[in-house]
Amino acid sequence: MKLLILAPLLICGVLSASVPTDPLSDEFIDYINSLHTTWKAGRNFNTNIPRKFLKVINGVHEGANAFQLPKREVSLDVKLPKEFDARTQWPNCPTISEIRDQGSCGSCWAFGAVEAMSDRICIHTGKNVHLSADNLVSCCSSCGFGCSGGFPGAAWSYWEREGIVTGGNYGSEKGCQPYSIAPCEHHTTGPRPQCSGEGDTPSCKETCQKSYKTEYNKDLHYGTSSYSIESDVEAIQTEIYKNGPVEAAFTVYEDFVNYKEGVYQHVAGGELGGHAIKILGWGVENDTPYWLVANSWNTDWGDKGFFKILRGRNECGIEDQISAGLPRA
Repeated sequence: MKLLILAPLLICGVLSASVPTDPLSDEFIDYINSLHTTWKAGRNFNTNIPRKFLKVINGVHEGANAFQLPKREVSLDVKLPKEFDARTQWPNCPTISEIRDQGSCGSCWAFGAVEAMSDRICIHTGKNVHLSADNLVSCCSSCGFGCSGGFPGAAWSYWEREGIVTGGNYGSEKGCQPYSIAPCEHHTTGPRPQCSGEGDTPSCKETCQKSYKTEYNKDLHYGTSSYSIESDVEAIQTEIYKNGPVEAAFTVYEDFVNYKEGVYQHVAGGELGGHAIKILGWGVENDTPYWLVANSWNTDWGDKGFFKILRGRNECGIEDQISAGLPRA
């Protein structure tokens, strides 16, 4: 299978001196597209978005590697298809297709977790449940630092140990604890407040909103196991194929914030931080293998909130930190 891999000179050699320094400038976007690689860049964010916002939304804390879930050995006993999309495999599970918005909060570690957990509850129990990112961000003290970054693996351990209640997106008034941080406006004009990079962690409350009739303790949903998967493409594919989407973490560089279409691979710009997302499938585009991924930066980012990233080369560490678990029946 052919991979389009850029020559080192394009990234760190002679031509690197001409790379524009402002990651949100038209010149930077044009430079990415001039490389004619496997993906195209475009404007996702207003040029006035503070750089600290770009760092804040990449909320996998640098100490996350210190928390390691036990490795689960995956039995490679299925014939994997060339392409797989959990949205079509389990069409009765609406959360698989959902794109959430973490707002000005470094809560991606919690979003990637509750998204995949919600999917897996539906896949394995038939129940449509929308777990609360707000509850996990605010109440899991062992998961890190809330809106200042956290540990994806610890979120899965917390689900197994303490449980997580339901909660819809901001303003939905659905579930026990809907997300309390407003989405922010990436573009010049729009109905949402401007993204600021300022976001306080919500306070932990062991009560449900008044309009929700189920008691907090009775609304908790638990995992029966939590584990990680080896950095092996076939093992990761098999886990998704058998049990549903997984949470992954990877290093975000400045070019990634401008992703629009195609199969992303890092080509320009410096490191912004670690980011957690949900992998829901894989495929091949123009001979380039990819992972299919759901982001948590709303539907006006990337390809309607989704993106593809190079598969099989551990691009930006995407295959190194895979977290998962199974729900209680």
